[in-house]
Amino acid sequence: MNGADAIAEILKREGIEFLSVFPAQEMIDAAAKIEVRPVLCRQERVGMAIADGFSRTTSGQRLGVFAMQQGPGAENAFPGAAQAYADNVPVLLIAGSDYSNMTYKTGVFEVAKNYAGVTKWSAVINQIDRIPEFMRRAFYQLRTGRGGPVLLEVPREIWQQEYPGDLAYSPVNGNRFAPDPADVREVASVLLKAESPLIHAGQGCLYANAWDELQRIAELLQAPVMTTLPGKSAFPENHPLALGAASTSTTKQAAHFLDKADVVFGIGCSFTPTGYGRAIPPGKVIIHSTNDPTAINKNYKTDHAVLGDARLVLQALIAEIEAQTGGVGRKNDRDAAPEVAALKREWLDEWMPQLTSDEVPINQYRIIWDLLHNVDRANTIVTHDAGSPREQIVPFWETVAPHTYMGWGKSTQLGYGLGITMGAKLAEPDKLCVNMMGDAAIGMVGIDIETAVRNKIGILTIVFNNQVMAIERGHMPYSAETYDALTQYGDYEKLAGALGAWAMKVEKPGDFVPALRRAVAVTRTGRPALLDCIVKEGYDFSQFP
Repeated sequence: MNGADAIAEILKREGIEFLSVFPAQEMIDAAAKIEVRPVLCRQERVGMAIADGFSRTTSGQRLGVFAMQQGPGAENAFPGAAQAYADNVPVLLIAGSDYSNMTYKTGVFEVAKNYAGVTKWSAVINQIDRIPEFMRRAFYQLRTGRGGPVLLEVPREIWQQEYPGDLAYSPVNGNRFAPDPADVREVASVLLKAESPLIHAGQGCLYANAWDELQRIAELLQAPVMTTLPGKSAFPENHPLALGAASTSTTKQAAHFLDKADVVFGIGCSFTPTGYGRAIPPGKVIIHSTNDPTAINKNYKTDHAVLGDARLVLQALIAEIEAQTGGVGRKNDRDAAPEVAALKREWLDEWMPQLTSDEVPINQYRIIWDLLHNVDRANTIVTHDAGSPREQIVPFWETVAPHTYMGWGKSTQLGYGLGITMGAKLAEPDKLCVNMMGDAAIGMVGIDIETAVRNKIGILTIVFNNQVMAIERGHMPYSAETYDALTQYGDYEKLAGALGAWAMKVEKPGDFVPALRRAVAVTRTGRPALLDCIVKEGYDFSQFP
């Protein structure tokens, strides 16, 4: 076998199911010959997102892989790697490069070197007989500790060289970190003494498959749970202690309890301040549990730290809390659930005129509300796109099962939702996979609807089409008024139809649910569907100071 065959064979042994790729790439045929399915995209950033969405949906237990050609391929894929890196998503990147004797020459894009800032680990396979060594290291990094993209750069001559001898390679297991028992005892004591503890759950709870433990500890502590944007769906939002997720927009109950809390327990999160989350108010006692020691004391003073895998940490804390309280946890008279329920009712009552609006053009919140009540949420995976759709969807989409919402994140690239939704559908073909995007986002990546068509990936895209970048109006009022700089025209029903998808324009609120039912039926055949919804320009958000 040659180098390409050796790498493909290792991917097969590691259980890799498909290769997201954009040619020319020597890996395509090598992988296809051993039934690692190639999924060819129309642009590298979307291909990278497909691999990303696959890993997100499977807790990283089944990994997405993206392969890119040397030069322009690696250059164009960089934004996708940056997005996955910001959200700590484990994805393997296999990049071609020029001949190794050209490395470090002016004008040559050195992939591993340039990707160092957006990968967890990167290396150049400099000898063909070292392929197993580098692949072992790559998969160990992908399966151990904090997530993130891992990159292997393959010089041009390695692909076609003959691999010497037999390929000795067996799959790699990762490791999880268990917490220090002394830290567990200390943190359990602090949580039990707290007057108003708040659990701040991140996506580490999803990657650790810790949703059962998260519910158990919340109930033991009678502590409400707020998730980060990437952690949304780690805790069922129909639970009496659920506050929802915190983005720039959030729920009234999340904002209230974050202000009220005396102790904030961050589990499976980095506590990284971002423009797409909520800052921790001053004066709180902060408990921080993560599998990444570099996150401790990074942005907030950590009063108590517990290092370890989120599930192992929660299991240890549950056992300690039960031991300290005889199994009953905090006293029942500290139950936060009635206050959570009252605030939720009050908040929804305030928004119900928009959630059920009959206005034309359609109010975006009516679409979100109708979608929420006309799909099987436990078997539906939803994502927002950047900008207004994110801020409108996140507070009001109520998740009921893990990995049914893909929230992102610290970097928010327009159009990223289309690719990750395709990846989610590849991972969970029996689930309805929906991405909701604005007209600016579809302008970035709309041509890759054809990727879904060609590969029979039956996703549903809902476009909020108001033909303007409404959220940007306050940033450039003079340009908008003088040059009409924010207007973006498009008939996305015709665009999607021309690319082979099933599409329908929706102009009245009462027409959305019938159109949705037709679209969902189409996706079950493997054909992607798109609803081009003509919506109002307004962009009221559920925001709190």
